[in-house]
Amino acid sequence: MTVTVDPAPMATSSGALLPLVALPQGELLTVNESNIPRINDALGQGVHFKPLRLDLEAGVWVVLATIAPGSSIPLHYHTGIAEAYTLSGSWHYLEYPDQAQTAGSYLYEPAGSVHTFVCPASNTEDTVIFIRVEGGNVNFTEDGQFHSILDSVTIRHLTATLAEAQGLGPIDYIGGGAAGFMGREA
Repeated sequence: MTVTVDPAPMATSSGALLPLVALPQGELLTVNESNIPRINDALGQGVHFKPLRLDLEAGVWVVLATIAPGSSIPLHYHTGIAEAYTLSGSWHYLEYPDQAQTAGSYLYEPAGSVHTFVCPASNTEDTVIFIRVEGGNVNFTEDGQFHSILDSVTIRHLTATLAEAQGLGPIDYIGGGAAGFMGREA
């Protein structure tokens, strides 16, 4: 994954040089979620996602999550920040039942926050959320024991493993990072 482009001077559309160097970009890094198959029951029964960007080196993961009514995600601790924008449906944290997140809600979660995700069984539609996370979620069982870690590495593994198991074929999403030895040939 070594970077194959070198920083270079950049110019305006009229040719005037800018006082900086940047990474030349031959194309936009863009995906359309309608072209990404949904990975079903990836994080438990009724918890599905489409990966949009998985940056293993920066530890950042961006997904479009679809959660069925009555589904939940166990108690988890955030090692980094998380941001969630609810596109449809509603959900809340078990610890904050009076603060429902509905279509149009934006939620910022600081690192170190702990909560349990709940999608009410009374919902009449799936809940769809755009989620961006830095770091990971450390998940716990109801009795407080360690369960698992959910981070960009795990999401990538689940994407590959479950896409194959569900017959979805290769999943196209934006990767990230370019660590490698810079003095060696690629």
